[in-house]
Amino acid sequence: MTSSLLDRVFAREPLAVARALTIIEDRLAGADALRAAAAARAGRAFVAGITGPPGAGKSTIVDRLVTAIRESGRTVAVVAVDPASAVTGGALLGDRVRMQGHAADAGVFIRSMSNRGRLGGVGRATADAVMVLDAAGFDVVLLETVGVGQAEIAVAGLADAVVLVLAPGSGDDVQALKAGVMEIADVFAINKSDRPGGDELRAAVQASLSLSRPREGWTPPVLNMTASSGEGLDALLAAIDRFGRDARPIVELRRSRRAADVVERPAIDHVAFATTESSDLVALFTEVFGARATAPETVQAHGVRVQFMALDDGPRLELLEPAGEGSVLGAFLSRRGSALHHVAVRVSDLRAMLARLEARGVRLVDNVPRPGANGTQVAFIHPSATGGLLVELIEQGGAPREPR
Repeated sequence: MTSSLLDRVFAREPLAVARALTIIEDRLAGADALRAAAAARAGRAFVAGITGPPGAGKSTIVDRLVTAIRESGRTVAVVAVDPASAVTGGALLGDRVRMQGHAADAGVFIRSMSNRGRLGGVGRATADAVMVLDAAGFDVVLLETVGVGQAEIAVAGLADAVVLVLAPGSGDDVQALKAGVMEIADVFAINKSDRPGGDELRAAVQASLSLSRPREGWTPPVLNMTASSGEGLDALLAAIDRFGRDARPIVELRRSRRAADVVERPAIDHVAFATTESSDLVALFTEVFGARATAPETVQAHGVRVQFMALDDGPRLELLEPAGEGSVLGAFLSRRGSALHHVAVRVSDLRAMLARLEARGVRLVDNVPRPGANGTQVAFIHPSATGGLLVELIEQGGAPREPR
């Protein structure tokens, strides 16, 4: 991650912010450095999560809230988590298209993100995206969940306040009262309340709340509104702001938990497969499975040609081919043919990890980091220490590369 890009992100330049979110979402080089820099500056924005069943009107409410927040003199960013496209893996609905009325406003930033097929209403990179927008200096961050049903409670771990949007006649009235989202909501918005069943739904929510365990210093309000006309929007924004003031202990507890979650934990970054027919595999994964592939790269220090593919935001597949005569990988292929080569574990501080392993007496191939693909630093653990599996340790760094 270059310091110039970070400076532009923290100056809230739209192109730089968009680039930073791409780095986070696609896990490009510099993502770890960006997360660390953002974590050091985050904690000033108020994050409101907007969740609820499909068709309840979440997007309309978010659009209207953006207008109301700007009229109050505050800047606002939106992360709209959409279903994943079966073809590209990207955001399917695209709230940036649905909210074009704010496109010319420098105080508004809108980003659609794919949930990459994950349950919970958010994607795996959503927390980092919210943190980057917080660090960029936006006063308010609105997080709209994908709206796939009543399992989307992950928003509770990402937001300071959670708004549950319900609507009469959506088919989810009763189910919503039994699900986890009922327990995480701080504000209830009964949208389209002018329709038949609106008063009944509001009464059912209030009755359910009367049976719930009271929260310290806060009773969740249940508001009637009609977002399409703007009716009730001022009351909703006032309730969100009031929660930020009156339920400060709850907000601070949630923020402290989010800060603890920022601590980097080792994770599987990719699985490497040695082959001489990578083009066939790339064609299959991209054309049939819809994978995203990086451009091939030759890593001279290892004598290999490297290409990465990803189907979602989980571990990637790395294809390895020999590059030139005398490649160690060529000898591997002559002995074993196309086969699994190694598993890569992503760490935030490679030198510190190597020191920990040496202190435990773990045999290493590399005692110091060396250059890897895409600007990374890598080191290998000897297979004799891992039951025959070659394990690569990888630390992201360097200048980010443009995604394809």
